[in-house]
Amino acid sequence: MVGVLVVTRSEVIRSILIVRLSSIGDIVLTTPVIRELRQAFPEARIDFCTKSPFMTLLAGNPSLTSVCTPETIPHGTYDLAVDLQNNRHSRALLRSLDVRMVRRYRKRNWMKLALVKCKLNFYGGVYRSVVDRYRESIDGIVPPGSERCALFPATEDREFALQILDGGGPVLAVCFGANHFTKRYPEERFAEVISRVASTVDLRVLLLGGKEDAAGAGRILAALPEPLHSRVIPMAGRTTLMQSAALLERSDLVLCNDTGLMHMASAFGRRLLVLFGSSAREFGFLPWATPFELFEIPGLACRPCSHIGRDSCPKGHFRCMNDIGAEKIATRIVELLETRRS
Repeated sequence: MVGVLVVTRSEVIRSILIVRLSSIGDIVLTTPVIRELRQAFPEARIDFCTKSPFMTLLAGNPSLTSVCTPETIPHGTYDLAVDLQNNRHSRALLRSLDVRMVRRYRKRNWMKLALVKCKLNFYGGVYRSVVDRYRESIDGIVPPGSERCALFPATEDREFALQILDGGGPVLAVCFGANHFTKRYPEERFAEVISRVASTVDLRVLLLGGKEDAAGAGRILAALPEPLHSRVIPMAGRTTLMQSAALLERSDLVLCNDTGLMHMASAFGRRLLVLFGSSAREFGFLPWATPFELFEIPGLACRPCSHIGRDSCPKGHFRCMNDIGAEKIATRIVELLETRRS
């Protein structure tokens, strides 16, 4: 049941359930809202419901009372539920609970479909992050803030990262994977970028990703000149999510596709160099509250071809990624590292 539009007394809300079931980036982008709810309701119980593989992203978050799955929600009664998923699963979940007031994230899927299918842009030329769209769901309840995304690696995660990156020069983290082909910069281009940068700057390169990216890390390493192999640390498929977070926390620069690791890096204020292929900024998934530079090919008539990504380029040329020059990316990385060093 939808409640009143304005809450003026914090004691009215004593228990809050936040629902975002997946995935990595989407959950990381909820963390500013979590913190703002805690600031507005310092004495309230705040539970976060997500799928079990993503619970670790919220572990240690001091703004939360508990992190649960749909099967382990600790209470059946809440004064406020904030549904940041807003699909049939989250709606069914909330119908099974006793919730006095429900607020939902408005996805505006029709605008995405208009842009993808008809190339009609109804976003008005003004960028609005998904974080801002999440915040719309609590307008009138919580005042807007300027919180950064937040992750809280455990002590053992940070000790792991320290062992991997103890000493040495600057660290470039390369997040080369993505769930869909059209969001992945070609592996051979990543190898070219790394080779160009490493021939100019004494640095270490982290290759980060999930188990599905382990083979790709091997291919990137094999494409590099043999003398550079000792400066590349292939960690894809060898870390937990929060170990990856701790490694990103210790990195100086992050080169990434549009992927969950990009948003994880933003939680530590890392400077990001972001590669957008089929992705479009209108969808609201640029990095939040962290310095970044976007590499993309504007003006392609076929872009975006999807709002989530595709398993192949529907036109066959994959210009949205192939036309992003490795030399341009490498030159910028060298400039940033040399500026940092000086």
